[in-house]
Amino acid sequence: MAAGGGGPAIGTSKRYAHHVDKMADDRILQRIAAASPLQTLTSAELQTDTLPVTRDPQPKPCKAWVRFGPHAMQVDAVVVIWNELACGIQFQVGEKEMRCWVWANAVTPIT
Repeated sequence: MAAGGGGPAIGTSKRYAHHVDKMADDRILQRIAAASPLQTLTSAELQTDTLPVTRDPQPKPCKAWVRFGPHAMQVDAVVVIWNELACGIQFQVGEKEMRCWVWANAVTPIT
């Protein structure tokens, strides 16, 4: 098709576009995770002295916003523990399992 004709560009694959995008996102996440430390909430922010926590024997899948240094990234994760303010999540970066606490509103359940 001619440029601007609205048809697919040469070399693109509608069938595998999601997979290719996911692979690119994973590579970006790995580079950022290697360059900056994963941030987690502090005990004071979690109010561990006063708020009880719930541990889930069957962790629930979610999308969660995490921070590696100054970089915010949305990751596929599972919620393993929570209180009324925050969720403890775990997720994979390459072959490495990561864990951190994030604010509850940074987590979106996947149903």
